[in-house]
Amino acid sequence: MAAIVIGGGPAGLMAAEVLAERGLPVAVFDAMPSPGRKFLLAGKGGLNLTHSEALGSFIPRYGARAGLFQSLLGEFGPVDLRNWAKELGIDTFVGSSGRVFPSEMKAAPLLRAWIKRLREFGVEFNVRHRWLGWSDDGRLRFRTPKGEVTATAEVVVLALGGSSWPHLGSDGSWESILAAHGVDVAPMLPANCGFDLDWSPRFVERFAGCRLPTVELSFDGRTQRGEITISANGIEGGCVYALSASLRDAIATNGIALPTLDLMPDWSEERLLDAISRPRGSRSLSTHLRKVTGLDPVAVGLLRELLRKEDMDHPLRLASEIKALPLPLMRPRPVAEAISTAGGVKFEDLDHNLMIKGMPGVFVAGEMLDWEAPTGGYLLTGCFATGRRAGLGAASTMMAKRD
Repeated sequence: MAAIVIGGGPAGLMAAEVLAERGLPVAVFDAMPSPGRKFLLAGKGGLNLTHSEALGSFIPRYGARAGLFQSLLGEFGPVDLRNWAKELGIDTFVGSSGRVFPSEMKAAPLLRAWIKRLREFGVEFNVRHRWLGWSDDGRLRFRTPKGEVTATAEVVVLALGGSSWPHLGSDGSWESILAAHGVDVAPMLPANCGFDLDWSPRFVERFAGCRLPTVELSFDGRTQRGEITISANGIEGGCVYALSASLRDAIATNGIALPTLDLMPDWSEERLLDAISRPRGSRSLSTHLRKVTGLDPVAVGLLRELLRKEDMDHPLRLASEIKALPLPLMRPRPVAEAISTAGGVKFEDLDHNLMIKGMPGVFVAGEMLDWEAPTGGYLLTGCFATGRRAGLGAASTMMAKRD
């Protein structure tokens, strides 16, 4: 019998690599026509593999699970991940934001090199195999285009992802399977997601799809600089994703979240007030603001959408709002649209090696676990680290059985 890894994303492939490096037979099963579909799409615009900041700043990105990830990243952290990519023949570089990318920017070359190495290690790949759980006699069940098949394994690593981007395979169907076996699974919630505002139809028609490239979003004592995109439903973008966990939780508690948006973070309020207060003559307010401050037309549209006319016409109030515009966020976007998910198998049900305590020989890795992290390389690094830990645990279990 072999070790079976279910899920061909980064966590599953890392677990398979750890097992195969130790000379153990490994088979990877994936529901999609090829492994790494979500990984490829995530890297379409430039694969953000990890981040260059020191571990002291890196680890707190994991929020409530920072203590656990201190241990995981101590074993396989961002430096280790870059070295691992180098061994695959993939050079990396640090971008201006501190994010780490492959030199070619794309995910495909890295994935091809990785799959090639795994095949050389003897890893067997079974695609279009959707996991259905266990049969009464303990065999793993899979639905395939040719009907249901079963397989036996000495150990199993589950790395089926969360519930985001279900069209790429991570549809969360495993939740009910594990819950039926008594595994405690926290509900899946959207993470790294956009949020709804109740825009007027006129605003949507004019500005949906437009970006504000340099703003600062503040909430709950944190400020994140980055970009925001206006969507038909609300807002999304890098600085929104970075604060999404606290925004989502505030909405769950209070029914609304009110972050503030600094539309001109490089200008002081005093400088703004001085510029806005200059005589505008016959110019419209929009033209005046563009002339004296360079304020983006999208930002002006946002101010008109959210402020009263009397506030727009009052220089002191307007300057204040440009520096701290309240955004009434009503709802996070659905899980299926989120970049990632929070929730999953609770760590309290797992041992140090990420084995389910009530199911000896069954390990869990990646986004199936109850953790979350922002984009920027933290999410992907966490998937690699948990996959490695689960793979090591599975390998240790297999080797102990054979001694």
